[in-house]
Amino acid sequence: MLTRLETEEGEPAIAAFLDKAALAPGGHVLGLTGPPGVGKSTLTNCLIQSFRANGEQVSVLAIDPSSRFTGGALLGDRTRLQTDPLDQKVFVRSMAARDRLGGLSDHAIAAIALLRAVSDRVIVESVGIGQSESDLAQAADTVVLCIQPGSGDSLQFMKAGVMELPDIVAVTKADMGRIARQAASDVEGALSLSRRRNADWKVPVCEVSARDRENLEPFLGQVEAHRRFLGAGNRLPVHRANQHRHWLLDMVRARYGLAGLAYLAEKERPATEPPGSLYPFQAYADLKRELDARLFGV
Repeated sequence: MLTRLETEEGEPAIAAFLDKAALAPGGHVLGLTGPPGVGKSTLTNCLIQSFRANGEQVSVLAIDPSSRFTGGALLGDRTRLQTDPLDQKVFVRSMAARDRLGGLSDHAIAAIALLRAVSDRVIVESVGIGQSESDLAQAADTVVLCIQPGSGDSLQFMKAGVMELPDIVAVTKADMGRIARQAASDVEGALSLSRRRNADWKVPVCEVSARDRENLEPFLGQVEAHRRFLGAGNRLPVHRANQHRHWLLDMVRARYGLAGLAYLAEKERPATEPPGSLYPFQAYADLKRELDARLFGV
């Protein structure tokens, strides 16, 4: 099905299948973002092992930046993950970001909807080079921003909107000692100056060394705490509905730009649920057929 998502994009049967998957309660989607070399793949390995130790089915979607010539993935994140090839409850897929500058392509969004429907845990590992953080915030349930001590990242984050996006900040390579503690302090200061996505959730800063498994359990505890936070009341259904709405707008914007968004606005009903908030893939398939016929005569 992941292959068909790319080869049969926009087909009514595929769109209907994806919307059914998107509406399923599904598992928890954990997004990891941060600059190359920060240790996301090593942390992902630890997460896979911990989740599998609890008997959970795990899927990993590794997003790579793309070649401008072929569109293929450049880094091969999948090859850095150490998984048991005989374990049928771990699934790993790498996917190119295509033209999203490190963000999530439409195919990646569709893959997340599919994987969360069939997994207890979905780990999405993206390359943090700008757009990926905001894209990931609209695709994951819990966003973890990874920061490397001594890299100067924390100082940049003080003046960047990226600090509004994470639900958890992980200062990796905590075995570096004083430098890691300083980075954590800098990030806490940056967080105090930023506006949060959810005022009811205080973003924790965790120092963790995936290589040595140092402070891994406290980090996992924060992941679980945020999962429980989303599960309280009506937060998760509202969160997912907002995601679906964003997916539709982003798919239309990426392909058709302002003309597509204007056309979408014309079709919106005066109701509490705008079209596509619950069925983003079918709504996009319908719009795609109509706009392609109008704009391109196909």
